[in-house]
Amino acid sequence: MPGLFRPRHHVAPRPDLPQRVGPDATAVVVGGGIAGVSAALVLAERGVQVELLEAAPHLGGRLGTWDRTLADGSEVVVEHGYHGFFRQYYTLRDLLRRIDPDLGFLRDVGGYPIASRPSVGWEPEDFTALPRTPLLNLVALVLRSPSFKLSELRHVNADEALAMLHYDPVRTYAEHDHRSAAELLDSLGFSDRGRAMLFEVFAHSFFNVEERYSAAEFLAMCHFYFTGNPEGLGMDAPTEDYRTALWEPFTRLLEKHGATVTTGARAVALRPDGARGWAVDVEREPARHARHLVVATDVPATRDLVAASPELVATAPGLARGIASLPGGEPYVVARLFCEGDVDPGRAVFTGVTRERVLDSVTLFHRLEGGSARWAAAGPGPRSVVELHSYACPAGTSRDELVAAMREELAALWPEAADLRVVDVDAHRYTNAPGFDPGYHLVRPGVLTDARGLRLAGDWVACDVPSALMERAAVTAVTAANDVLREEGAAPEPMRSIPPRGILARRPRA
Repeated sequence: MPGLFRPRHHVAPRPDLPQRVGPDATAVVVGGGIAGVSAALVLAERGVQVELLEAAPHLGGRLGTWDRTLADGSEVVVEHGYHGFFRQYYTLRDLLRRIDPDLGFLRDVGGYPIASRPSVGWEPEDFTALPRTPLLNLVALVLRSPSFKLSELRHVNADEALAMLHYDPVRTYAEHDHRSAAELLDSLGFSDRGRAMLFEVFAHSFFNVEERYSAAEFLAMCHFYFTGNPEGLGMDAPTEDYRTALWEPFTRLLEKHGATVTTGARAVALRPDGARGWAVDVEREPARHARHLVVATDVPATRDLVAASPELVATAPGLARGIASLPGGEPYVVARLFCEGDVDPGRAVFTGVTRERVLDSVTLFHRLEGGSARWAAAGPGPRSVVELHSYACPAGTSRDELVAAMREELAALWPEAADLRVVDVDAHRYTNAPGFDPGYHLVRPGVLTDARGLRLAGDWVACDVPSALMERAAVTAVTAANDVLREEGAAPEPMRSIPPRGILARRPRA
């Protein structure tokens, strides 16, 4: 049974092909998040002359960092928000091993419970101790979780529940993409507690509300994280801030391989450039020219960039229409609280939250990350760094209102949090997450486009490899780089993935 679920090569090594390209291969990568850095690194390693353009003053995208002077005069590095590095993120981890083959900059987060406020009456549940082997994990969940009672399971719609085990990258979307995750969850028939503990937190973590989240996407995520995942639910996180752990080492590595990393360079238009390939117009700077172009920006930036590129629109109208109609996810808020005092020492580093209007997760950064731990240790008494995250905020609510609501909900969840004295707050409301609306899958742009030489990468790009979030960004980036390498006559970068289909899915005919 375990061998059935082991990771397999989605792209196999090709030792029979050249590993490096010829001297004339050039590429521009627009966007310096995980997708852009990954694509640029693979290309640079193979000898492509690459320039990576990032509009912000720093690399990172949704893993970006910035300096902040707190109200007490302390200098700290703040990040965009907590991200879990799951063990089945094979492509991302293979790229991270370029920095450190042992991944020593990551640490096990440990168990992370799903919790609700005491008045709800549900004990927290931690699913990280379930068996790693698919099917066995499902059996153990049913037997161990108080959210499942055998008497209640009689009311579950078996056909709908088995759709998780029947996952197929073609058939699942054909059968389920027309309806929402809310409709799917309604039809499953789970108890209120089972739905809240097992599914609502999970659905929100993709920055979409159930009513706007495709049921097919939801089933794909169930397959990727649970029913088809042989690595279990454990996750890791960096021991230092993302700048120290990721972006500074990646910058050094890119430059070592001859790539040019340019931050503070905003691409404002893309133009076909005849025999030279592509031109990228850059705000207040000369245009860049290259044979190959990878666009690895987030949804709003990609929409704006394509809309400002009339020559691209004329060359590839289908791509332009697909980009223009890209759905965005819900607004989300990240608030990092620098506090005097601490919460109960038994609290987990990361806690998922259910049945609150705004609060979706709590991360104790002073128990996770070096910089936050050093700030906390420097005080005359106990101090803490607590990050509150709302993945899908109520529309029309301001950042400050949302932060105030999350703080109130934290105190209801953990009563001792009401005694924390907040020294400073770094809070942001964002609208750059991708949306996965019902019915959009068939027209979602993929890596390859109808504009020759232009590829797309990012967590919003369609992909036939099981993946999501950071892993989707890395997978689409390596896929884009592989298409460049194919065109240049070089071997592809190998990629591994979990099984592409569920255990009960029909196998394609040979």
